[in-house]
Amino acid sequence: MKRNEQHLFQDFTFKNGLHVRNRLMMAPMTTFSADSNDYVSQEELDYYQERANGIGTIITACAYVSKNGKGFDGQMGIDHDGTIDGLTKLAEVIHAGGAKGIVQLYHGGRLAVPRLTPNGETVSASAVPPLGDRGFYSIEQVPRALTTEEVYEIIADFGEATRRAIEAGFDGVELHGATGYLLQQFVSPHSNLRTDEFKDRHLFALKLIEEVKQVVQKHATKPFLIGYRFSPEEPETPGITMKETFALLDALIQADLDYLHIATTNAWAKSRRGIVSEKSRTELIAEYVDGRVPVIGVGNVHTPDDAALVLEKGKTDFVALGRAIVIDPHWVEKADADKGDTIIHHLTENDQQNAVIPTPLWKLILEVKGWFPVKEIEESMY
Repeated sequence: MKRNEQHLFQDFTFKNGLHVRNRLMMAPMTTFSADSNDYVSQEELDYYQERANGIGTIITACAYVSKNGKGFDGQMGIDHDGTIDGLTKLAEVIHAGGAKGIVQLYHGGRLAVPRLTPNGETVSASAVPPLGDRGFYSIEQVPRALTTEEVYEIIADFGEATRRAIEAGFDGVELHGATGYLLQQFVSPHSNLRTDEFKDRHLFALKLIEEVKQVVQKHATKPFLIGYRFSPEEPETPGITMKETFALLDALIQADLDYLHIATTNAWAKSRRGIVSEKSRTELIAEYVDGRVPVIGVGNVHTPDDAALVLEKGKTDFVALGRAIVIDPHWVEKADADKGDTIIHHLTENDQQNAVIPTPLWKLILEVKGWFPVKEIEESMY
């Protein structure tokens, strides 16, 4: 193993006492594979179990906390107590492999899918429609602005979801404040045109964190993490810039979170606007945070050397694996055994069972060209 790769396998203890065995995390990735009740399915249990044996921490696919926040077909819910049994099984399979488990908590806001929400209604900070396609869905509907009372109801929903995660045996929750979803909609000058107290674009996030911390203090009997995922910039004008992200990070750090998770498809992408620098967003953010709280880097990580570079050059505390660990569930074990050259970097049309990928996710992998590297099997020559 290369010297720089050894850092990937150093253990870490968070300030609240939670210990993880290495610096590698599984990034939160939608599986589209919950059952018809939006409960954790057997295919999802198998999927996570296959990936839990080497990774230090698994951050699950996002779970919606409110009925009007559902953003994906087959998205698992954490919005009522009936979800706890399935979530408990999920925590158990993650722990059986030696990993820690974190549930990502989510509300889609104006990017919720109307056919999946009550009465087809979407809500947001303000009645501003989204711009362009986001991910797998094209949402053009103008959302209804939440009343002040409804904002507090959603804050309470996040708190109740945290209680369920604790009861299910998880080790933490991650607040999904990235990729244009509701938390980010309150932070953004594009989507937050409010005139009440939540015109303070940090207030929703800070009230959420306050609520979640109170729930943890009341219900958790072991160390329980609270993390926050954020997108450094927005394409919209006006939109979030790096300068505004730095102000958000100051507020989040002051709120005493356990970690910050950058959301980007390329760890080495440079800032669009708000700051002039030759450094990547990852480097700029880690430098700005300056050790005040652990930072997770992510994006375009395929090999152990790629992952090590995020820690070394990016100066992050952790690195998250996305598509790489979907393609090869044993990426981490291979890297740990100094067998990085045996890591699989592409799928074939026959690899669903080998890679233990749930059927709804597998169908999308084959349908959405360019999302995952899928090589066609050459027909035999006769």
